[in-house]
Amino acid sequence: MRIVLAVVGRPRGELASAIADYETRAARYWPLAVHEVREESARSLAPEQVREREAERLLERAVPGSALVACDERGEAWTSPRFADWLQRQRDEARDVTFVVGGAYGLAPAVRDRAALRLAVAPWTLPHELARLVLAEQLYRAGTIARGEPYHK
Repeated sequence: MRIVLAVVGRPRGELASAIADYETRAARYWPLAVHEVREESARSLAPEQVREREAERLLERAVPGSALVACDERGEAWTSPRFADWLQRQRDEARDVTFVVGGAYGLAPAVRDRAALRLAVAPWTLPHELARLVLAEQLYRAGTIARGEPYHK
């Protein structure tokens, strides 16, 4: 089982440090690879075009045959234990998982339609860097839950 994060953009500043910390922590529990794709400039494009171009890049980074998970505020809201159980089942089945986090304009319908699962990392719309941080923290938390460690209280 491999976990791939296909994300738009490269975080900067303090948020970059927090993301790196949680992705490093999560990698102790799950084989984790992060693929950052270029953020599309919206200067001369409509939001739909931006989403479509970023979607092409994101889908190129998905592991073929993996469970594609679209991180989308309209997705299912799970508890941390439920997320941990789902990830553990994917590991038990030796199934790769690709999580996709869109850019400033969100995900294109092509990504959401192809996804095996739409997962809300929060009930609100979040900046994509913050969504990536929440996802990384939840991957770490899921690892601690799966191993019965005390991080999740």
